[in-house]
Amino acid sequence: MLFGANGPNSFIWWDWVDRHRDLIKDATFEHLRLTLIAVVVGFLLSGLLSVIALRYRWTYAPITWVTGTLYTIPSLALFVLLVPWTGFTTLTAEIGLVSYTLLILIRNIVAGVDGVPAPLKEAADAMGYRPVRRFFEIDLRLATPAIVAGLRIATVTTIGLVTVTGLIGLGGYGGLIVDQGVNRNFFSTPIVVGATLSVAMAVVLDVGLAGVERLLTPWARRKVAS
Repeated sequence: MLFGANGPNSFIWWDWVDRHRDLIKDATFEHLRLTLIAVVVGFLLSGLLSVIALRYRWTYAPITWVTGTLYTIPSLALFVLLVPWTGFTTLTAEIGLVSYTLLILIRNIVAGVDGVPAPLKEAADAMGYRPVRRFFEIDLRLATPAIVAGLRIATVTTIGLVTVTGLIGLGGYGGLIVDQGVNRNFFSTPIVVGATLSVAMAVVLDVGLAGVERLLTPWARRKVAS
């Protein structure tokens, strides 16, 4: 039985959930904190690397090669490789988590800026826009859908990867799954709670970012309405 009263065949022990509400709340905040740090830092680094790649086109290939190599390393293996250097710390988790956001974000930022129609860029230049001003006021704004799409993918991916950090002793829902579930003879309740809440967090943040995109791209809404 998946949901129901406590018993030997119950998959969810609701009295355990009730007794551990504070633990679940703390795990939620920790999971969200680790996710937001990784996405924000990853976005800032990706923005810088994207500007370099757009300014010096020959750097795009090596940048994506390095970030692509990082992206292909299995998460648990990367965390294990980092532990001897940075220990069982938040820094270990964030180095790994940030590295997985870079390729996604850089590709989307560069693709979004490159996707801005040339006539619009030429019109901005003709109106007296300097390159830097045009980049921030025209190119980046029109690239918003692609950039936010990258953020949505990076955020959802990071939420899943944060769960893996439970294997190196950190919090979040991974702590519930590993410490309270796997390490206690695979007690199913915290495993199901942690997995379900991580999915719920991914859905909520993804929908939230979709709403942010709508706010930042009013011209898209007008186009759909027309």
